[in-house]
Amino acid sequence: MAARPEEPGNDAQWRTAGDRIQTLLDASAVGGTVARERAERLVGEVTDLYGAGLERMLRIAVAADRALVDSFVADDLVASLLLVHGLHPHDVERRIEDALDSVRPYMGSHGGDVKLLGVVDDVVRLEFAGSCKSCPSSAVTLELTVEDAVRAAAPEIVTIEVVAPEAAPTAKVIPAESLLRRIHQDERGAVSWHPVPELADLAAGEVGGFRVADTTVLACRVGDEVFTYRDRCGNCGESLAGAALHRRMGSAVGDAVLRCPQCRAHFDVVHGGASVDENIDTPAHLDPIPLLMRDGVLSLAIVMEQTGAGMA
Repeated sequence: MAARPEEPGNDAQWRTAGDRIQTLLDASAVGGTVARERAERLVGEVTDLYGAGLERMLRIAVAADRALVDSFVADDLVASLLLVHGLHPHDVERRIEDALDSVRPYMGSHGGDVKLLGVVDDVVRLEFAGSCKSCPSSAVTLELTVEDAVRAAAPEIVTIEVVAPEAAPTAKVIPAESLLRRIHQDERGAVSWHPVPELADLAAGEVGGFRVADTTVLACRVGDEVFTYRDRCGNCGESLAGAALHRRMGSAVGDAVLRCPQCRAHFDVVHGGASVDENIDTPAHLDPIPLLMRDGVLSLAIVMEQTGAGMA
């Protein structure tokens, strides 16, 4: 894949442009059916006009330098516009493979992986492998990650078919439209994505606390990667404020352990927040929060937990 170009500073604005356009269209309905239809036709005419111009620009640019194709598709905003206008140069399998490659490092940190088995009639067949045994929330985390990557890269996909390793006779078929909805209805609560560009400013080895959607998030940078968790010790349940990263003696370079300032429990930040203490009867774990680069902006998937009194 081509190197990702520098992202413009206003990418967060453009990634929400579709929502703003839809809001304006809905507001036009106040003027009646005719006003709504005219507004939709206006948006359609403008979209078609810019689509035709984009197609000509793409043809001219690629004729001058074929390598520009990879630069275009490496830019999230440009790639999304190419998809909208049916101009993306890569077929659906290539786009999904590239998308899965982009999230494999995150999946690997939770002991998981995914393999594309094929795409037929807008149906994607995936095989999941591995799991983070110490982290019961990893299934939701990895499902969110893969669903988001596939939907962004191939919005035309209708169904995602998940096949267990060593091919079970029957597969679990998940309509793409309902995949995230099923997670929404999970006992854990509702899920929403929130841009958090400030996490990119964390220095190597730094631990920071952030408030996102009424949730306190603990972010840790290990090398080039940022790992995010709920600010709650998996052992004692207290805040991890004041915790610092360190590497255990004899461990590999790149490993990072977070110690709870309250109960002194230790957690592997890189591998799903799993406990590394051998003297605990029931190993605890931190609660990971999915962190992905969405349209050039770091974003968190906040899963709002249910309590007896409603959302936590």
